Amino acid sequence: MLFVQDLTFSYLKDITLSNINFSLEKGNSHAIIGESGCGKSTLLKLIYGLYDLKEGHIFWNDIEVLGPKYNLIPGMDFMKYLAQDFDLMPYITVAENVGKYLSNIDSEKKWNRVKELLEIVEMEDFFDIKAKNLSGGQMQRVAIARVLALEPEVLLLDEPFSHIDNFRKNGLRRKLFAYLKEKQITCIIATHDSTDVLSFADEVLIMKNGEIIESGTPKAIFENPKSKYIASLFGDVNEINIDGITKFIYPHQINIVKNSDIKVEVLNSYFRGSHYLIEAKLDNNVLFFENDSEIPITKQVYLKIK
Repeated sequence: MLFVQDLTFSYLKDITLSNINFSLEKGNSHAIIGESGCGKSTLLKLIYGLYDLKEGHIFWNDIEVLGPKYNLIPGMDFMKYLAQDFDLMPYITVAENVGKYLSNIDSEKKWNRVKELLEIVEMEDFFDIKAKNLSGGQMQRVAIARVLALEPEVLLLDEPFSHIDNFRKNGLRRKLFAYLKEKQITCIIATHDSTDVLSFADEVLIMKNGEIIESGTPKAIFENPKSKYIASLFGDVNEINIDGITKFIYPHQINIVKNSDIKVEVLNSYFRGSHYLIEAKLDNNVLFFENDSEIPITKQVYLKIK
């Protein structure tokens, strides 16, 4: 298991991460989600051993993760870390980048492994293309293949799909996380994309201002957000007072009805493909709900929360 115990870290005087605690079982995936600057990337770098902790400990089973003070080359051999800058070598081919750390003793085995990994990230047609000729999204896919090459015990991914086109992203995510489960590779992904969290994570850590403010299964946190900040990480959300209790309601949880206590005036309709997101005025507040069709501006409708 991966254990993070009482972790505290600062770059200068101000604390960047404070009292971070969690554990992760082998073969499971954790997603770390939170606003920009909350400490997600720093946490991944600490887990990999790129920085020295101010306080606390990180263990993989019985092995303590130690920083640059204790290692000539920072980083742990049983982990791989994919940063947002990819770190590819521009003047060698895609295949050579992916196979950089693979043994040359059995050449056929090495290049078969490279081909297998490029198929996972759908880059097999770029085998002999130099990395400098790739787009940002293509570089990111090659970088993903490279960190998988030696089948690490722990994989740390920092926004791994941020440069990849939406039409390719969904298929790549399914392939990658299926591969990680098959190989029982433990994964931590720092992301801003709720799809990464809801569809593929076994557990999610919510971060704010350098602290973990909530943890649990994606389903439990999504269905019962404890604050507007947490709910907003998964999309648009309404803050509604019901019988004196503040509740956080997603647009898909609101329906149009013939009559109710909630009467709104439509301000705008946004086409979302499978539905429209309707922006409406409730008293002096803005409220969002979903509808199958566009609604004329200024029309008044009644709503019911599911």
